[in-house]
Amino acid sequence: MPRVAGRLAALPEYMLAAIPQKKRDLLARGVDVIDLGAGDADLAPPPAAVAALAKGAATPALNRYGFGLGLPAYREAVSAWMRTRFGVEFDPLREVVPLIGSKEGISHLALAYVERGDVTIVPEPGYPAYIGGTALSEGTAYKYALRPRTNFLVDLDDIPADVLRRTKLLYLNYPNNPTAAVAPRAYLEGVVRRCREFGILLVYDNAYSELAYDGYVPPSIFEIDGARDVAIEFHSLSKTYNMTGWRCGWAVARPEIAGALARVKSFVDTGPFMAVQAAGVAAIESWREFVPRNVAVFRERRDAAVTAFREAGFTCPSPKASMYLWVELPESLPSATFADRLMEEEGVIVMPGSAFGAGGEGFFRVSFIVPPERLREAAVRAGRVLASLANLVG
Repeated sequence: MPRVAGRLAALPEYMLAAIPQKKRDLLARGVDVIDLGAGDADLAPPPAAVAALAKGAATPALNRYGFGLGLPAYREAVSAWMRTRFGVEFDPLREVVPLIGSKEGISHLALAYVERGDVTIVPEPGYPAYIGGTALSEGTAYKYALRPRTNFLVDLDDIPADVLRRTKLLYLNYPNNPTAAVAPRAYLEGVVRRCREFGILLVYDNAYSELAYDGYVPPSIFEIDGARDVAIEFHSLSKTYNMTGWRCGWAVARPEIAGALARVKSFVDTGPFMAVQAAGVAAIESWREFVPRNVAVFRERRDAAVTAFREAGFTCPSPKASMYLWVELPESLPSATFADRLMEEEGVIVMPGSAFGAGGEGFFRVSFIVPPERLREAAVRAGRVLASLANLVG
């Protein structure tokens, strides 16, 4: 057998890969498991999307290769939604790239731009696709720790100029996973200016643009002057429409950037299943009616989770967006220790901050993806573990 390539060895362990088996083991032991690990809500997709998928699956033409073009109606629906939601225009055929979920496109983009010796700026904690794409492209990740002192924003002024000069990609994700931070418009304007100055491609992961609360409305990066020259933005049906397993998303960018990603994809996949793209059209067209109702459910869960975890002894702000709480731990308590004990002793699954990279240490992530009563029960159990560990490390 040949040795695996060095780029494979550069990939870290994927944080969620081991959770399903551990969960199965707990359930087999009769444990009452409350899974707050993945950002994967227990809610239904839009009925129109389900009906469109069934109809599409029964349509022979939609069961054939979609190739890069895919279903033109999906491209047109994406373009129309970007115009309606953000006031930005993208040509459906030249500036929209259908994706098998945004994760796939984010990972593959690096193959178009990054070579050995190139740098990408990766927020830490952050989505593993950023590191994965960099490692598979044999680039070097400059990991920037997201910490409270910068409001969990990447401050480019903290990064040495020689690193910025070698940087090809800057990954940003606001509303943020896992910290739930949001980015002020003035901050985004500054980032776009610096990316234009250094010739950096800004990879803007906007998967949580529609999960926002209390009047906050997340922007597109393309609402910022000059962003079209230096940015690509990724969206997903997963979180907005409870369609995580359907694997359908998109990227938008000017033709040269969109075309580079599309060219890579032409060699590694044949596009999303066209019946799923038809379902995507139906989902996007249900946006005005479906999303407010869906967000109301998440808002109720957010409020229940924040109150319950605070009452259990934790410090956690109420997030303006996303489906996560980013909960601080006592300084002397490793996040992996806490998460392991919580799962083994109480059957509650959360993600330790360290699973998102060293920059996430000192926190754990709660996904408020189950009903309020289950969130309250999870918080009570977490409080018991916190108290027991505090006695050990105090």
